[in-house]
Amino acid sequence: MKRMIFHIPMQIDINLHSGSQIRPQKMIQAFKDIGYDVDIVMGYVKQRKKQIQQIKQNIKDGMKYDFLYSESSTMPTALTEKHHLPVAPFLDFNFFKFCRENDIKVGLFYRDIYWVFDEYKNNMLFLKYRLAKYFYKFDLGQYKKCVDIFYLPSKQMYDYVPFDFTNEIIALPPAVEEKESYKISKKNNTLSFIYVGGISDLYDLTIFSKVINSFENIHFNLCTRKKEWEINNHKYNNYLENMQIHHKNGDALSEVYIKSDVSIYFVKTNELWSFAMGVKLFEYISYKKPIIAVKGTAVGEFVKENNIGWVIDYDESQLNKLIIDIQNNPSQIDEKIKNIEKIIPQNTWKARALQVQKDLTK
Repeated sequence: MKRMIFHIPMQIDINLHSGSQIRPQKMIQAFKDIGYDVDIVMGYVKQRKKQIQQIKQNIKDGMKYDFLYSESSTMPTALTEKHHLPVAPFLDFNFFKFCRENDIKVGLFYRDIYWVFDEYKNNMLFLKYRLAKYFYKFDLGQYKKCVDIFYLPSKQMYDYVPFDFTNEIIALPPAVEEKESYKISKKNNTLSFIYVGGISDLYDLTIFSKVINSFENIHFNLCTRKKEWEINNHKYNNYLENMQIHHKNGDALSEVYIKSDVSIYFVKTNELWSFAMGVKLFEYISYKKPIIAVKGTAVGEFVKENNIGWVIDYDESQLNKLIIDIQNNPSQIDEKIKNIEKIIPQNTWKARALQVQKDLTK
């Protein structure tokens, strides 16, 4: 049996549906699916120390590992304890170095770079921000010394990473879960859209909701957390006629996806969207829903490159014209679905695991 090491410096909560909790679970299963026996280093410091000691002993006893794959936390590595104090700042990096000294290559997926933006600074107490920033930079300095391949959600994100990584940088975005294909035959000319995710200043759907509200025979399924809807619903009160609100997640969303035709990534652009590759993009692809995205975003580039939707400016009139065109020419939805089906095999979690295996064993 092939063996590899999966490392993540935090405790995973399987009940949370955020990307930072879902992705590690999917990658662990994907490595198992491609034939690996996976030794896991995960949890708080006390747990990781014990797991690391066992793996070190395994290596000293002659056990062979093909590679180590790690995923960063959204917090600095040293601050992932419940109390967020740096009790063992070198634990994980010394383990990486030990692995490399024993001819085990190390690949690390760096989850996000939100901490370099003013929004992160403005949402924290000054002293907490200074501590977090110091240890984010500390992480990057350690990666230089002990990581062979630096994985990012998109290559564009590297423009915002404040260090020069001399080894290889590779995009490793989220992935598709292959699902049963549901084909609905339309009995009328109704067009149904779906959006799944947060609604906030970052995920602003007001222009889309406004445009949708001006049409007949249009439905908009807005799927978001109940708490976020309660905080932000005042922005949408004038656009509720064609909108249906759903507070569902996971498999419970399937019934909403089934009755929807086109998915939405039509959000107001900012620097973050120039590199962000959200989990919801690949969930849309999983359900084979063509995507409306915005020019100048990493998602928009992916949609355009693979011809799996429509990419327009963040502009009310362009959106209006596009929806009219889709209404008048609904066959283009089927054309986009065919293109989605073509790219799914190259974008599954198993495909991501195979890519890591190839990268770290060549």
